[in-house]
Amino acid sequence: MIVRRFATRHAMARAAAAHAAAAIGRAIVSRGRARIIVATGASQLEFLEDLTANQVVDWPRVTLFHLDEYVGLSIEHPASFRKYILDRVIRKTSLRDYVLLNGEQDVREMCRQASAAVGAAPVDVAFVGIGENGHLAFNDPPADFTTDEPYIIVQLDEACRRQQVGEGWFESIAQVPQSAISMSIRQILKSEEIICVVPDERKAAPVKAALEGPVTPNVPASALREHGNVTMYLDFASASLLQPATLKAFA
Repeated sequence: MIVRRFATRHAMARAAAAHAAAAIGRAIVSRGRARIIVATGASQLEFLEDLTANQVVDWPRVTLFHLDEYVGLSIEHPASFRKYILDRVIRKTSLRDYVLLNGEQDVREMCRQASAAVGAAPVDVAFVGIGENGHLAFNDPPADFTTDEPYIIVQLDEACRRQQVGEGWFESIAQVPQSAISMSIRQILKSEEIICVVPDERKAAPVKAALEGPVTPNVPASALREHGNVTMYLDFASASLLQPATLKAFA
């Protein structure tokens, strides 16, 4: 794993987006297409804005999957991750090949369909974040590190649901769905490359736990250390609790 720290959130986003565009380009040169996984949420806004503005990316040759979606939430709701992907990626680019998770239909059938699609060929690069509770996608602690199912149905813990309220997606925790469709930890780790974008002081504690503590289901993002090709992008706020030796070790 490589950890890169930047003075500001915007500098971090620009660097991560340039890296992502290059990774997509390498995949297209190598395979003729790029298959990517895209995270959502407040932490990814600047990164995706910079990435979609990059004129080098050959979006018609990209296939997109996303990490997770709430069960039962309308696509018209501001917190819908389908809406997020449509508004912030698909409608801003010429990307036409994508698989969106529909939490309004039969969710087990949705998991089956999405699992078949993502498992049909290698994923070239995954863009992920880390939650305030250390989650990776919607795999809240203790996460399932053993399932081979690409997409699973998960229950959201209180810390995760409170984060969604704190970020302004919902007015109260009572409005936050209690379950979601999530890409599994093992499926995320099957990606050829992972770019992890984690800004903000709210993420300092989970970043520290993921990098300095044990690899454990109680800190789902710690699983990233088991992958051989991860770059984590931090700003000064999200890196503020790390020991200097940690930054040196992951340089």
